[in-house]
Amino acid sequence: MQAIILAAGLGTRLRPYTLIRPKPLFPILNRPLLHRLLDMLAAVGCRRIIVNCHHLATQVRDALGPYSEVICQYEPKILGTGGSLRLALNHLDDEPLLVMNGDIVHSIDLAALYTHHCCSGNMVTMAVHNYPRFNTVSVAHDRVLSFQPVTGAPQLAFTGIHVVEPQALLEIPGHSFFHIIDLYQKLAGRGRVGILRVDDGFWRDIGTPEDYLQLHGDLLTGSCEMSFAGKGEIRGNWLSAGDVHMANGVELSDWGCLGHGVRVGEGARLARCVVWDGVEIAPGSRIEDAIVTGSVLKAALS
Repeated sequence: MQAIILAAGLGTRLRPYTLIRPKPLFPILNRPLLHRLLDMLAAVGCRRIIVNCHHLATQVRDALGPYSEVICQYEPKILGTGGSLRLALNHLDDEPLLVMNGDIVHSIDLAALYTHHCCSGNMVTMAVHNYPRFNTVSVAHDRVLSFQPVTGAPQLAFTGIHVVEPQALLEIPGHSFFHIIDLYQKLAGRGRVGILRVDDGFWRDIGTPEDYLQLHGDLLTGSCEMSFAGKGEIRGNWLSAGDVHMANGVELSDWGCLGHGVRVGEGARLARCVVWDGVEIAPGSRIEDAIVTGSVLKAALS
């Protein structure tokens, strides 16, 4: 099995946080999301994995240090999802490619999707589910009809996970920006794009600060069905890395996560926060419903 994680995007909806860290490296329970996704791929037997990068590419490259066999595909300019997949052909064998967005947290059975595709005869097989906020894919039975509304056809949401035959990617112009959905729309018109329903799997997109915080709230309070181990010590609904220092009188309410090396000053009160590594929170601070990073916090307090 071979796979690619798409990790080159600018993450504009997550600014200002993506100005200091690319979205696939956002910590989920004190561990970079990219590392979690790489481990998922390794667990299903992926022998070749590509991670593309552009925005803050050096950070992505550094994060791949523990994964020496992963291929880092640096893109000097944004190529879009289609352009990135076309460029990846240089690294691929002639076998199906598993594609996964680098900004999703999920429990979808990747091996089942891959096996389904290999038995289907499809050029593309997309993992889809009923997620009303993102339901834009018109389907009929086991096929994609269109990525636009079709009268009488139900709509489902694309999870950002799919399997594609490398030969299909040859239709994309080389070294240019291209949306992969534009190709898949053409293939859908030929009846070559299939679906696999994955409604039972956990799935979240961390595309906005609110989504990122809500994900942590759900994971830490147990209100979702996914078990997702974090790095650190659990204190009620708070996860605290082992080297966190908290002064006297600190109050932690509701839920939250404290990253490595965090120092919380005396009398600070935190609620529903994700605090990134190395942040120092001043004594007496009152912070709630926030992603807390050193740079962003300083800007907010100045």
